[in-house]
Amino acid sequence: MQPLERTTFVLRTPLNDLHRALGAKLVDYAGWEMPLLYTSIRQEHLRTRSGAGLFDVSHMGRVRFAGPDAARLLERLCTRRVRDMAAGQCRYTLLCNERGGVRDDALLYREDDDRFLLVVNAANRQKLLGHFADVAQAMGVGPCWEDATLQTCMVALQGPRARQLAAAAVPQALELKRYRFTTTTLAGTEAIVSRTGYTGEDGVEAIFPARGAEETLRALLDHVDLQAPGAPVTPVGLGARDTLRLEAGMPLYGHELGEDIPAFACGVDFAINLDKADDDDEPIAPVGCEALRKQREQGVAQRIAGLQLEGGRTARQGMPVLRDGEPVGTVASACVAPTLGRPIATAFLDSALAQRLGERVEIDAGARRLAAEIVELPFYKAS
Repeated sequence: MQPLERTTFVLRTPLNDLHRALGAKLVDYAGWEMPLLYTSIRQEHLRTRSGAGLFDVSHMGRVRFAGPDAARLLERLCTRRVRDMAAGQCRYTLLCNERGGVRDDALLYREDDDRFLLVVNAANRQKLLGHFADVAQAMGVGPCWEDATLQTCMVALQGPRARQLAAAAVPQALELKRYRFTTTTLAGTEAIVSRTGYTGEDGVEAIFPARGAEETLRALLDHVDLQAPGAPVTPVGLGARDTLRLEAGMPLYGHELGEDIPAFACGVDFAINLDKADDDDEPIAPVGCEALRKQREQGVAQRIAGLQLEGGRTARQGMPVLRDGEPVGTVASACVAPTLGRPIATAFLDSALAQRLGERVEIDAGARRLAAEIVELPFYKAS
């Protein structure tokens, strides 16, 4: 994960004072001042895998959709089906451009028939707000969304002990199925708590008002003292969030996803439904449907694949991947995986090669070449 280009105005999350009190190293990421780490990326990563990690993800965009046109507009914007979602259900989805590239990936929450919440990437929020307006205008639909990002706070509690810890304040956390959410009260304020995450571990994410966010967070954690030695919850920064998601094979915009990357190359085919209809059974195609259908029928030139490297040196995004000295792809993400103790990477490889598990390739690191093997994604699965 690389911080995006600096901006002249930096936003701060409602938990910024807490990060400072906890000694976080703060960086500018997508226009937000965010904790990169508190102790070390490796320690925070491993404590999430073995216990529970707390992440401030308030930089993520949160956009509410409401009204009689909301579901129909979202059917057009999203690649996943919306009409058959139940109240209290979340779905991972892509938002595509007309070329079949990915504007963003997102998580869609359905609160009831006419109310939804869409969580998008921080770097894409402003771009998507303009996209929503363009698509709505083309459909003859009036504005039915509101950007709630700055009025809300969002945290993730992830790890094998996360749901048990959250259950002290939210008993429903133990009953929630994956990709389901409940609306509850924490510290006297309404909160959405979902069984979702971006680490490959079980856990919950919570969204609540920005005003009084620290008090609400303390209620969610049942007043755990995050600064106490041996606390059952470890604060985790963006650095470990990236290594955790990469081990779990989860894509990141700007790496495995992008405007110029075909959606069917990204390894999330399950999130693309091309035959959709609105609540009146009228066909409604997602943006980019024609290009997406062509990708599905004719295939894509390259697809994402996992690479396990030999030795201790890691690769970097953009490094060429070679087979028999010839270029066959490009590294998308890479790190030394703390759980596995060895370097891993994702790469876009020629489609036929991407399926050949066990095949040997090399990564051109400039002064030397790094030996690697094509392996199945994800690199890590929680037990």
